[in-house]
Amino acid sequence: MSPPNLYLPLIDLSSTDRASIAQSIRKACMDHGFFYVINHGIDDFVVNSLFRESKNFFDLPLSEKMKLERNTDRRGYSPPYAETLDPSSKLKGDLKETFDIGPINDSLNQWPSKERMPAWRVTMESYDEKIMNVGFRLISLIALALNLDENFFTKIGALDSPVGFLRLLHYLGEIPESKKGSYGASAHSDYVMITLLVTDGVPGLQICREKDRSPQLWEDVHHVEGALIINIGDMMERWTNCTFRSIVHRVVAVGQERYSAAFFLNPNYDCVVECLESCCSETSPPRFPPIKSGDYLEERLRVAYSR
Repeated sequence: MSPPNLYLPLIDLSSTDRASIAQSIRKACMDHGFFYVINHGIDDFVVNSLFRESKNFFDLPLSEKMKLERNTDRRGYSPPYAETLDPSSKLKGDLKETFDIGPINDSLNQWPSKERMPAWRVTMESYDEKIMNVGFRLISLIALALNLDENFFTKIGALDSPVGFLRLLHYLGEIPESKKGSYGASAHSDYVMITLLVTDGVPGLQICREKDRSPQLWEDVHHVEGALIINIGDMMERWTNCTFRSIVHRVVAVGQERYSAAFFLNPNYDCVVECLESCCSETSPPRFPPIKSGDYLEERLRVAYSR
């Protein structure tokens, strides 16, 4: 039997009723950990250009792509089967290839040659600027949703030199016999503050709202044309004392090529992540000690890449 379709909350950023939007986001983050955003200001031309350039790169011969193989700073290309997001999976090698871009002006980034892909870098820079702006707007609304001043995260310096990573993803259409049963992206949660995802509409994304339930119930996230899919990451769950939920998700292989782009938004590395005042009380004390954002991310990534 196919998993049920999950109709996530829909947040309209064109609404002028910020209090109402904030309450909708609060409910979405507590109940689902995921929601859609429409009227976000990124037009179809920008998204189509992003996917065109992404496809052009992933269509290159493997030998060409490997010239930009992901470096020790986690920037660049990773080939199919190089990553398994679920450490408990017995099926090693997710059915995807990726390209990771860090903060856009960071000298550690790798770029295809301008001669081969003249529009690549300007396209990525344009999308990065626009998706970062959407992220800032959402962080302001999330502050309101947490019963904080809308500028709270700005005032504590979280958004001074924020750290954004753009990951381009290509999920394979043809599945080798040896990889039958593998996932496009095996079950995982995101380590970050929030993730902003755009997809090409091909199905595959599923979420599990109760990770400790046995057996787990996976629900299909259906495509909403023109919408971004937003999810809360582990860092935000920690910041909110688990008031907001970071949900396990995966991408199933559907025998069809699929393209998406995930933007992972984090505060600057020196920002201290500690339980928010509005998320704790005498009956609900802080569950986690304070930690710098950079230390938290590095520890999570160190463990992930040491497997």
